[in-house]
Amino acid sequence: MAGSTAAAAMSGLFADPREDWLAQYTEEVIDPARPVVDPHHHLWDRGGQRYMIEEMAADVASGHNIVATVYVDCRSMYRASGPEAFRPVGEVEFANGVAAMSASGGYGPAAICAGIVSHVNLLLGDGAKPVLEAEIAAGNGRFRGIRHSSAWDAEFEVAGMYAKRPKGLLLDPTFRKGFACLAPLGLSFDAWLFHPQIGELIDLARAFPDTRIVLDHCGGPVGIGRFAGKREETLAAWKASIEQIARCPNVSVKLGGLAMRLLGHDFHERPVPPSSEQAAAAWRPYIETCIEAFGPNRAMFESNFPPDKGQCSYQVIFNAFKRIAAQYSEPEQTALFSNTATDFYRLKFG
Repeated sequence: MAGSTAAAAMSGLFADPREDWLAQYTEEVIDPARPVVDPHHHLWDRGGQRYMIEEMAADVASGHNIVATVYVDCRSMYRASGPEAFRPVGEVEFANGVAAMSASGGYGPAAICAGIVSHVNLLLGDGAKPVLEAEIAAGNGRFRGIRHSSAWDAEFEVAGMYAKRPKGLLLDPTFRKGFACLAPLGLSFDAWLFHPQIGELIDLARAFPDTRIVLDHCGGPVGIGRFAGKREETLAAWKASIEQIARCPNVSVKLGGLAMRLLGHDFHERPVPPSSEQAAAAWRPYIETCIEAFGPNRAMFESNFPPDKGQCSYQVIFNAFKRIAAQYSEPEQTALFSNTATDFYRLKFG
């Protein structure tokens, strides 16, 4: 383990996936015919860790009916040369190439990378527009928006690899000039932050009501560092922030990212991986709160693989989601597992 993978592990954000450990536990897939759109996964080959189309296709083929996926920014395959601002265009070219591989049918029936979310440095201000236009061109009709991570915390044990990111990024006037370029181009914004920062995103969402925003990973509830051992207290503060941001009609939420170490659970340290019952019990308070606040038409289940693969398998993560979602009506489950993601990212597949 080296490079960014090591940094991520040391930061406490997620554990490295271990195929031999995950293989110790399997279970029957719940509701295997239900169409599922996975709106948040990454692909990378770096730091001794490989998760590319072959690994993704193997996970997708583990029993759930995955019909399409959305690739999300993770600094993969940036251009090695050329203007710094345009180097992220390489990630869009890469993801679009993977989508073309998937479209061949050689990696299973799922439309992998049917939607692409990459990165543009919005601190370029007005200069973000030509980079966004270059990514639209590179996406061949699949590019849907960007993510510019604003995750930051004063405590290194929480912030980890994000410790050197700027504080208050979403409030920065230059950042907002760049952000203003998104809506006119029909692009959305994926927001990745920690739960104490949700107030900053609320301010941004209110300032740009015409820009579609999705809050990644249930708003990043933290259970490590100074938040360790304070789960109920943190849950109450996080819930209040979720209820407030859900009042912004332009904001949706992704239900997942809860199998990262960030949440404070020790599943990755146990001799055997968790069952879907155990995972559902741990995640239910967060997911139910988000669904109640946003409604199924603004909420979507996500795998966040491979980061969440450090604590459970693809089979288990969607089984856990299906257990939690069983209480909702059929139309609501359809929204949560496929329709919301398809609509938000304007996916075309099948």
